Amino acid sequence: MSDARFEELCQAAGPVSRETFSRLSAFEAHFRKWNRSINLVADSTVADSWGRHILDSAQLAGIEPEARRWIDLGSGGGFPGLVLAFLLADRSGSIDLVESNRKKAGFLQATVGQFGLPARVFARRIEDTYSLIERPDVVTARALASLDMLLDLSSPWLMAGARGLFHKGRDYEREIEESAHRWQFDLVQHKSLVDPSGVVLEISGLRRRD
Repeated sequence: MSDARFEELCQAAGPVSRETFSRLSAFEAHFRKWNRSINLVADSTVADSWGRHILDSAQLAGIEPEARRWIDLGSGGGFPGLVLAFLLADRSGSIDLVESNRKKAGFLQATVGQFGLPARVFARRIEDTYSLIERPDVVTARALASLDMLLDLSSPWLMAGARGLFHKGRDYEREIEESAHRWQFDLVQHKSLVDPSGVVLEISGLRRRD
């Protein structure tokens, strides 16, 4: 089972060390323990947390293998932010996790400390971090808001040259159409490796419509 999981992780994220795989497996158990008291994700998804959350998050590292500086907005239970932090430790990278909910931010901080991850936690609203976090290579968000709102929230970084990687479900085409009323951008759609009806939207060159 562990060999199959290791292969799944490498297929999603690209090359991963056995040590990082072991650390992610330990994180899965750590996450399940915390989820029983804090409700980090929906209970219905916990049974397949490896696929639904860890692999789903890890695929972003496969899309942007050269990126070293990341921001995850609305990090919640740590997906994709904490998973990326484990992978970035292998790649000499780092990630900033933004989460305004104090309990969830406490979980993120505890996890960063326990596993020695290359991550900083900002227990603030996203709008309050613009002056604190310099432009990253990539901005991520998962199950946070509509695409139009995500572009609003991440625009200070995206308009400065960062790229966005946003998980979206079956209604993603409608969200793209709605956001196009206010925004222009270059778009690449990556079919999700985990969700047959989902995609990861890669956004670059963001600019406001006149």
